[in-house]
Order: sequence, then C-alpha cells, then structure tokens
Amino acid sequence: MNPIEPTHHIATLLEALPYIREFHGQTIVIKYGGAAMEDPALCEEFARDVVLLKYVGLNPIVVHGGGPEITDYMEKLGLPVEFRGGLRVSDEATVEVAKMVLIGKVNKEIVLRLGRYGQPAVGLSGDDGNLFSVSRRTAPDGSDIGFVGSIDRVDVDVLNHIATDYIPVIASIGPGADGQSYNINADDAAAAVALATSAYKAIFLTDVAGWLENPEDPESLISQATPDELRAALDSVEGGMRPKLEACLNVVDGGVGSAHIVDGRVAHSLLLELFTDAGMGTKIAAGQ
Repeated sequence: MNPIEPTHHIATLLEALPYIREFHGQTIVIKYGGAAMEDPALCEEFARDVVLLKYVGLNPIVVHGGGPEITDYMEKLGLPVEFRGGLRVSDEATVEVAKMVLIGKVNKEIVLRLGRYGQPAVGLSGDDGNLFSVSRRTAPDGSDIGFVGSIDRVDVDVLNHIATDYIPVIASIGPGADGQSYNINADDAAAAVALATSAYKAIFLTDVAGWLENPEDPESLISQATPDELRAALDSVEGGMRPKLEACLNVVDGGVGSAHIVDGRVAHSLLLELFTDAGMGTKIAAGQ
C-alpha cells in the first residue's frame, strides 16, 4: 500500500468533520433523477451515500422523478411525448403511465435499495396521507399542459412522523381537489418539500455539471450565485435547467439555507458537494 494513502484518507475525513457537525440533525431534501437513477452503478452509490447521511445524523428526504422511464413506457404504448418549458404535457393517459412508473416501479426500487444498505425507507406519493394538495398549473409561457400540478400544501406531520425512523422516498405525483391525479415536476416537488420542512439544504441531481453560463460549454460552470443574480438571468435560461433554477430560487427565497445543482453522473457527487471545501456543481445562497 502506498504510505501516502492513509494520510490522504484521514485528511478527507477531517475535512468532512466540520460539515458533519454543522449539518447534524438538519433536514436535507434531495431531488433524485437523471443518470443517477439510470446507471446501475450510480444507483448503488446514491443509495449508499443517502444511508451514510442518515447514519452521520442528517435527516435526508428523497424526492424523485423518473422522466426517462416514463418516456420509454409512453413510446412503447404509442403515446405522444411532448414538453413545454421543460414540463411534460400530461393528458389522462400520460398521468396513468406516470403513476405506474413512479409509484409502482421507481419508488419501490429506491426503497429496496436503501434497505439493502442498512437503512429502512418508506415509499410515498403525494396521494399518501394527503401528503400533497395540488392545483393545476400552466407552462411558463401560459399555455395549457394538461394534468400537471403545482403543490399548494405539504403535510409536514406525515413527513415528520416517518422521518424519525425512516428515510422518506417521495414520488412526484399528487391529487387535486377534483380527485384527479396530477403529474408534478420533481424539481418543483422537491422545492415544496424543502420549504414545508424548513430544510437546511435542497440538492437537485441532474445530468450536467451544474448551471452553465453557456449550455454548449461544459467549462462555463457558475459555481456560486445569489438569488438576485439568478433572478436577473432566469429569463435567458431554457429547457430542463429552467425548472431546476426556478426551484432553487423558490427555496432560497422561502428561507432554505442554500440550494445546489449537482452532477448526478459523478459517483458520490452528493457527498462531495456536502462534505468538501471545493464542493461541486452550483450553489445558490444569499450573501455569496
């Protein structure tokens, strides 16, 4: 063994120590999606990372999407796939597929994987225990996108009860007052949960390095920004990054300490962002 290696490992642990102390007992909401959910190796690493967070004294809550799998099943069924402003246009058939994929498949896979690494988890959707109260929303340009919901209320009593002993894993589907299930953008759902639980941090896993000043240039990462800087730039952001940045802005404006966009394609990116000085990805917080 290289004699430098043990010293390197100890230095890494010591670097993490003040962050572990700062975050102990705090709620961290993690939006799980993208490559981190699709690559089998990354799925395993994510589960281990979340279990580690629980064991070192944090209270992680996982909110997940499953967009690629929903699209895959829709294409197999011959259903049209359309997005506007980064949001999936959702008729009744689309919502039924989303429920099948998110609640019946993806959610249970995450729960089982966390349990396999030693931490019991409970799978939920917005329907369970009236966790979410949802109203219909439109695309950013005001156009109708069908049964797509915006969360008006999160029942934190449900989450607080479960999070004492388990890791909550929440699928981004929820009911409206009309009894209709609504497809909810997972970034928006994670933001709503973070605000309702007064989370210390909200972390959004995605398939890019973070917020890029130039989407065509992976080297143009914006590592830190204030809410005002984000607000000024938001109108120029397009595609799937816009809902993520809107979610970041909503949580920080609402009192969450910071929001992070992190590259889920990188193994252990969650831990690297939380527990190292350099971090990775984009951090949105006041007073940068």
